[in-house]
Amino acid sequence: MSPIVQGDDEREASARSGVLMGLAAYTMWTSFPLYFKFLDHVAPIEILAHRIVWCSFFLLVFIGVTGAGGVLSGLFSSGRSLLTLLATALLVSTNWFTFIYAVTTDKVLESSLGYYINPLVSILLAAIFLRERTTVRQKISIGLAALGVGVQTVIVGRLPVISLILAFTFGLYGLVRKAAKVPAVTGLAVETTLLSPVALAYLFWLRSHGELSFLTAGKGTDILLSFSGILTATPLILYGGALNRVRLSTMGIMQYVVPTGHFAWAVFAFGEPFTVGHLASFGFIWAGLILYSSESLGRSRNAPQANLRIG
Repeated sequence: MSPIVQGDDEREASARSGVLMGLAAYTMWTSFPLYFKFLDHVAPIEILAHRIVWCSFFLLVFIGVTGAGGVLSGLFSSGRSLLTLLATALLVSTNWFTFIYAVTTDKVLESSLGYYINPLVSILLAAIFLRERTTVRQKISIGLAALGVGVQTVIVGRLPVISLILAFTFGLYGLVRKAAKVPAVTGLAVETTLLSPVALAYLFWLRSHGELSFLTAGKGTDILLSFSGILTATPLILYGGALNRVRLSTMGIMQYVVPTGHFAWAVFAFGEPFTVGHLASFGFIWAGLILYSSESLGRSRNAPQANLRIG
């Protein structure tokens, strides 16, 4: 076999493994509503505290095993990096809490709306803070998303606060992280480690007041709370591996698997109401996403492969 053919085979094998890693990551993210639904008897703030502590523990072990401790220690020794990651830690923890709250209070449909509009919110934030130019299609897409939010506010009768918090906290998180240029996994390890003392203090406070669900609500609850850290970190690791192997256009198509899955859980499994008002609202946002994706996919095909370091 010639070296050229062998190289092609290696690239194809790498692309296939990347697609599998991406699908695995998106499948795990899609399962989050069901996972946290099993914990709806636990207060959202306690679930968040466990998620932070166990995620920090898992990532520190993972980084130690993979030999990325040097990058981690470098981040901890930089005051500027720590301040930046403290800001992103507050953003991601707010996002996590809002999502957990949405799941445990039967508002998964509203959370799915938030993750649908997140790409369009990211374009808006980049235009405002990074002065990035927006194309005509992107402006129309943002307008359609805004119209969808307005329609839901008028017809359904309330502003989709959960959707907006999820979209803007995640959008701002991505914006600050991009400016910080911090590796994905080590960055999350620092973020969760910075928050862990507060999370642990809260858990001990709950225990001292006899309100801690962990170790008191049954083995099933203990297992789910303990594995929330692995559930949080593993898809990110897989996603990083996928980005190194798969075209951005492919990842762009795959990203909508998550809110679509959440939408399906909400309507078909959890029985949340989906009214004409919801249909109109989602319809405008879906139209905006189709318009946005048609342009971004074309750009991705012509752009060089992006690499995400996960060390």
